[in-house]
Amino acid sequence: MNIQTLTALLVVPATNTTMKPELAAHWPELGEILRVGIPRPPRPIVVQDLPAYRAATLAAVQPFMEARPDIVLYGCTTAGFLAGPAGDRQMCDALADAVGVPAVTTAYSMVEALRHAQVRRPAVVTPYLPASNDGLKRFLKAYDIDVAVLNSLMFTTVEQYNNASEPQVWEIAVPTAGHADADGLFIACTQLPTLGILDRLREKCGKPVWGAIQATAWCGKQALAKAGTTTH
Repeated sequence: MNIQTLTALLVVPATNTTMKPELAAHWPELGEILRVGIPRPPRPIVVQDLPAYRAATLAAVQPFMEARPDIVLYGCTTAGFLAGPAGDRQMCDALADAVGVPAVTTAYSMVEALRHAQVRRPAVVTPYLPASNDGLKRFLKAYDIDVAVLNSLMFTTVEQYNNASEPQVWEIAVPTAGHADADGLFIACTQLPTLGILDRLREKCGKPVWGAIQATAWCGKQALAKAGTTTH
């Protein structure tokens, strides 16, 4: 019997170069990843960008309806949590309706992964500026998840995001995870590379550790299982 593999429609900011290859590693059953890059400002996304970014996203996915992917993965963490729980759900529903298949967002995948790991007070690592970090905390708080500590790389340019490295993430993640009140670690942002350090961080810290891309892959699998989809 020939087992057909799954196809994902990956929706990310146009500058994102990390999520597609790491997603493929976390989810080897994906035979094809159709990447849709959404135009973005040459700086970190802010709340005022969300209406235009949402419109551009929905317009960009329309041509892919005929490709018949199995799932849509909305990989812009910032746009998800800045929209708040209701806005993130609306974006997820709009993508699912537009393409006609299940959809998951990285922002909500963060919530689901932390709940699955029974992490209630995570340590969080981000590359974000203060306004976005505050938005992330509010988003998690809405789901009764209190951030014990948040440390940020404080990136101000797209170039800094593009040049992020695993050693750079490791250097900030280890002391952040070691916070006494934290019962787990989450590394936010799908542009931060984490594939090669997640297992080492778990061993080093002795706590649950999740990355944004890993969480999205896991949540996507759960969504397909719930929908009864295992093959194309």
